[in-house]
Amino acid sequence: MRILFFGDIVGRAARNEVVAQTAELKEKHRCDFVVTNCENAAGGFGVTADICNALFDAGNDVLTSGNHIWDKSEISSYIASEPRLIRPLNMNKGFPGDGFVITSNMKGRRLAVLNVITNLFMSDYLNVFSALEDFLGRVKLGTDADAILVDVHGEATSEKMAIGHFLDGRVSCVVGTHTHVPTADYQILEGGTAYQTDAGMCGDYNSVIGMNKEVATSRFRQDVSGRLTVATGEITLCGIIVDIDDETGLAIAIQPLRKGGRLAETV
Repeated sequence: MRILFFGDIVGRAARNEVVAQTAELKEKHRCDFVVTNCENAAGGFGVTADICNALFDAGNDVLTSGNHIWDKSEISSYIASEPRLIRPLNMNKGFPGDGFVITSNMKGRRLAVLNVITNLFMSDYLNVFSALEDFLGRVKLGTDADAILVDVHGEATSEKMAIGHFLDGRVSCVVGTHTHVPTADYQILEGGTAYQTDAGMCGDYNSVIGMNKEVATSRFRQDVSGRLTVATGEITLCGIIVDIDDETGLAIAIQPLRKGGRLAETV
């Protein structure tokens, strides 16, 4: 099994590129599934039903999210009826939607996609490790799903790394999102789980994590308090491609994907 994962989409231009290129990249790289983090796709803050539908129509199989999932109020009713859009599993009780989904392709291969949010430097969420342990008590690799991909949405690299080792050998892939900066530590851990601390974003890298660099820099300097807006330069698509062994459900290869824009492209 081969999975293509796109990091956080930031803004309209980035989502248009993902929509335009998903089918081509899926075919070119012979991917069985495409999973994308969409939580910043609507003007950098949240996502809408129309955006989700466009991403699904383009060939995305599952959409993950994070702390900005509720920024557009309409998404609450949509996520309750669309299981392919998931929110972090360990959000406090009472939120609509679910934190994981198991999807199948035409070959009958089953991919479980799980979304969690970390605890360090984030809002008050349920303990991420307890939520992961509970999930793995319900969904077993090789029994309930042929592969399991976990999107870990979080700020602290140390916490993401700890989660990777905690899940090593029990899931197929652990990939981080939220910081919008691709890390260089893509690897297969000792137990066979593919791992990268952050996949980066699909957005303009001549920016501050996808936002207009002048406004963002001024806010850090406390010169102005203007609203952040999405940077409008050339888009780089960032993510990973992971190969999963069909017998074990563990990873046999992971490689970064960078296409277009300012960052060096992968071949």
